Amino acid sequence: MPASQQLSFRIFTVMAGAILAAIAIEWFLLPNSIIDGGIIGISLILNAITSFNFGILVLLLNVPFLYFGFLYLGKRFLIYSLTGNIILAVSESLLHHWHLEPLTTTPLLATIFGGLLLGLGVGLVIRSGGALDGTEVLGLLLTRKIPFTVGECVLAFNVAVFAWAAFVYGFENAMYSILTYYVAAKTIDAVVEGPDQTKAVMIVSDHYEQLTEAITAKLGKGVTRLKGQGGYQGKEKDILYVVVGRLEIMQLKNTIYEHDRNAFFTIIDAHESRGAAFKGKEDH
Repeated sequence: MPASQQLSFRIFTVMAGAILAAIAIEWFLLPNSIIDGGIIGISLILNAITSFNFGILVLLLNVPFLYFGFLYLGKRFLIYSLTGNIILAVSESLLHHWHLEPLTTTPLLATIFGGLLLGLGVGLVIRSGGALDGTEVLGLLLTRKIPFTVGECVLAFNVAVFAWAAFVYGFENAMYSILTYYVAAKTIDAVVEGPDQTKAVMIVSDHYEQLTEAITAKLGKGVTRLKGQGGYQGKEKDILYVVVGRLEIMQLKNTIYEHDRNAFFTIIDAHESRGAAFKGKEDH
């Protein structure tokens, strides 16, 4: 795809994601006094306290994070993020102005479907290279100064947000909000990582040649042979590395057991796998 078409497609995806997020907020979360985490959650709380426009709050609160994101992540991150935040602000304002009826007033349904729709929207923006929420940018900045991971910084930030929500909306709504955050986070992961969840498997076996042939023949996967050394006896080991789809794990296990019941293997989540080797029988 030419660079101009790729840019247009990503801008379109960012806009679609922002509109979906606005629908989730206006039709599911706001009418039921449920929030998400991060900057979106803070904006929803401030909206409830001050009645100030939610979309403008998100845009204003994200400005410092967009600036630092531009410094550390580049111009494209700024373009995609700013586009998403502006579209979110405009879309939410329009939906609020039309006074449309919420799709449900049942908190549990609003939590699940609002979280799914919000996660889908935010995930599309992240997959395109932008962000609707500056919390992770904040996490990146803090990890340069304090000995914590980005995930730990974001979690600590959101604990404070949900504690605040408990005082504004009540503990029951705060609990629904935590569930919404969980559903949205899982949906974001699924959108960003894609539906083809893959596993990386490392196998240590004395029968590595037979296993290589069997895995290639039965699963049609490329196998890489690595050289390792035991830490206790110092003996050299041949380690097989192969990436398979989630549904192929049991077939791989059975293949290993058929040729070496004593083989040692580990299965690791592979968040993204690309290239011909994953599809075919070439070594990767």
